[in-house]
Amino acid sequence: MGIGGGIALIVIGAILAFGVRDSIDAIDLTTIGYICMGAGALALILAIVMNAQRSNTSHREVIDQRVAPAPAAATPQTPQTPQTPQAPAAPVVQQAPAQPVQQVPAQQNPPQAPPAV
Repeated sequence: MGIGGGIALIVIGAILAFGVRDSIDAIDLTTIGYICMGAGALALILAIVMNAQRSNTSHREVIDQRVAPAPAAATPQTPQTPQTPQAPAAPVVQQAPAQPVQQVPAQQNPPQAPPAV
């Protein structure tokens, strides 16, 4: 029914309860108007509560990942993608043999610290 239906019932009930003065045998239009206004108020309250609950829900997106195996034989209509060739390795440059390092002879008597006074 919703908010619009509840408001419509309240309006129709108010018209029947307060605006109509005709009488039909065995039907009291004032009572029907009050019943319509009560039903409209109830519908309006329920619609507002339901909309408030709907806006407070949390939505989670579930993503299924399916890993399909590669097809065993490709169909003849689909061309195979060619393999890209690897870049050739850089040429190796030969270096001259390393020269031996000459060691410097260590001093015989290293300097000593002055005596403490």
